[in-house]
Amino acid sequence: MSFIRSFVRQSSPAKRYIGIDLGDKRTGLALGDSITRLATPVKVLEIPIAEDHGAALLNALCREIGALVGNSACELVLGLPLNMDDSEGPRAKLAREWGQRLATTTGRAVHYQDERLSSVDADWQMAQSGLTHKQKKERRDAIAAAAILTDFLRALQ
Repeated sequence: MSFIRSFVRQSSPAKRYIGIDLGDKRTGLALGDSITRLATPVKVLEIPIAEDHGAALLNALCREIGALVGNSACELVLGLPLNMDDSEGPRAKLAREWGQRLATTTGRAVHYQDERLSSVDADWQMAQSGLTHKQKKERRDAIAAAAILTDFLRALQ
């Protein structure tokens, strides 16, 4: 029976996802799908979230989403910064507002994924990489986006 379920899951069309780690100065992007359940860091946008009331970042995100997946079906997974007690604070509210803006602007579904410790995970992955501090800083947010997306993909049924 498990072979049949595995075969059905593998033969169903893959759903693509873009993971987003929204930050004040940098926003990381990752790409993954429902079949492999793997997420790959893609890019870091170095656009402050407050620039032009967020319009500059929103436009850049829309361009990058288009460049990554074109018009093909794709859903977005936005990191939700929860407090350690599972409550939502001001940063979570900001993330939900951004999720609504992204959904409205792109016409794509937006999912939220707990992003606690995603940056710590990214730092851990790079700890023994031999990269310089500057190189790590340039990659950190994309790796954090991949960690967020990986957690989301693992939870899919």
